[in-house]
Amino acid sequence: MIDYSKILSDKIVKIKPSGIRKFFDLLNDAKDVIGLTVGQPDFETPWHISEEAIKSIENGKTYYTANSGLVTLREAISEYLLRRFSLRYEPSDEIIVTVGGSEAIDVSFRSLINPGDEVILPLPAFVCYEPIIELCGGKPVIINTKAENNFRLTAEELKASITDKTKLLVLPFPNNPTGAILEREDLENIAKVLRPTNIAVLSDEIYAELTYGRKHVSVASIEGMRERTIIASGFSKAYAMTGWRLGYIAAPAEITKQIYKIHQYGIMCAPTASQFAGLEAMKNGDDDIEYMKSQYNRRRVILLDGLRSLGFSCFEPEGAFYLFPRITNGEITSDEFCEKLLYEAGVAIVPGTAFGKCGEGFARLSYAYSVNHIEQALERMEKFIKKYN
Repeated sequence: MIDYSKILSDKIVKIKPSGIRKFFDLLNDAKDVIGLTVGQPDFETPWHISEEAIKSIENGKTYYTANSGLVTLREAISEYLLRRFSLRYEPSDEIIVTVGGSEAIDVSFRSLINPGDEVILPLPAFVCYEPIIELCGGKPVIINTKAENNFRLTAEELKASITDKTKLLVLPFPNNPTGAILEREDLENIAKVLRPTNIAVLSDEIYAELTYGRKHVSVASIEGMRERTIIASGFSKAYAMTGWRLGYIAAPAEITKQIYKIHQYGIMCAPTASQFAGLEAMKNGDDDIEYMKSQYNRRRVILLDGLRSLGFSCFEPEGAFYLFPRITNGEITSDEFCEKLLYEAGVAIVPGTAFGKCGEGFARLSYAYSVNHIEQALERMEKFIKKYN
């Protein structure tokens, strides 16, 4: 009988499963549930985007592309970044098309982190960062952002966390799960701390198009930051293309040269049909972004007002499509509250602890759902709250 403890990687065995997945497993056993859990647009991919993928298949374009992606797609991404965010990246050697934003994050970490390197990570944040850092042999240095500061990273917190082992700062803004953003002034203050150092930045900008009331500012647009920044982004959120698994990296050529090796050996290239869809999105998808964002904004206001009317404390998020209200003051845990809400009211939300220990007391609610869906969930939550009052 084989002893699996002798053949499995020690690193991977020590990694904990996703807290989101743990809760989804509970969800599978529940009946008649209205969920506000999934970070996925409820819109179908706009037809003109899907049509280009279909045409590519019909025309026999089912071959490998260049490892770094179709030249035309990289050119379109370059033009898009300039048009939307005033960023200049050369399509020839500063842009790599990846299999979703997830691969972009993974290969960026692996291209930078040596064993023992420290990586500053503001939490709460998406679940993948910490385990990948650990798999690379790095040490996550956690900064617990605070609700009273709208979950923003401050320059003072950053400066206090830097040591002679610090290699990298992760900037996950607009943020999943909190909906927090960083404004230009925030980024300029962070840049003042980083400019005298050799610390790199991984800026996860997958929600860059989903900001409300103010335009996203990329850290790479701040003086002295482009040379040290990797932008990881993709098509999933802005264009409702989650299943197409298409993303990209934009970074200085000295960095993409090394990222390219990992991508080349591990992936080869992103799916060809998805790349043709992405090309259409980049060239003709601006109106789609604006329409979907307007719908998310409407839902954001309805859900925020609804939660506050139920007595929950919640700051107004300015990005992504999540709310992160305080749901308990310690009388029960976030996990216990969410399980009660699921089984007794038939409403599924994600405990804040899925995104870091500092998420205790909070929960993530997604408004990537229809208004009717959100209103039904709020009605059930109201009955649940009255039951305990």
